[in-house]
Amino acid sequence: MRWCSRAVTLTIIAIAMNNKEYISDEQTLDNAGIRVTAVRLLVWRQVRHGFSDAFSLADLEAALPTVDRSTLFRTLSTFTEAHLLHEIDDGTGSQKYCVCSARDTHHCEGHVHLTCIRCHRTYCLTDVRIPSVPLPEGWASTETEYVVKGICPACNREK
Repeated sequence: MRWCSRAVTLTIIAIAMNNKEYISDEQTLDNAGIRVTAVRLLVWRQVRHGFSDAFSLADLEAALPTVDRSTLFRTLSTFTEAHLLHEIDDGTGSQKYCVCSARDTHHCEGHVHLTCIRCHRTYCLTDVRIPSVPLPEGWASTETEYVVKGICPACNREK
């Protein structure tokens, strides 16, 4: 009998890493109710470990040129529906995505984003909540976006 099979390895979820819980990529997809396939795992590894800030479908296409655009789009949609990613409409004309926290996949709701008007990069400020906005009587909020536009430090240095 093998003591260290792949199935046993995948069921070991928590590992102490810098006082943070680490969940394997396979387990993250499985926990979200997503069937693990080679392409989904490839895409998840890229978006989870390959981007430090928000990314677009074009960014993902450039990073994974062997995967066709429609497969990437469907995979991003699957991850978004499962709350592994959140979408950001930052006004650049290109839908952006960002990975949700491994501990709380609903952290994505209600935080502020920063978008650089020069390089068009977008960043999540997950610790800055969107302020409550009093709505006129009869209105019910269904979605709130809060994007601060400006010039990022890298672009400021290039003046």
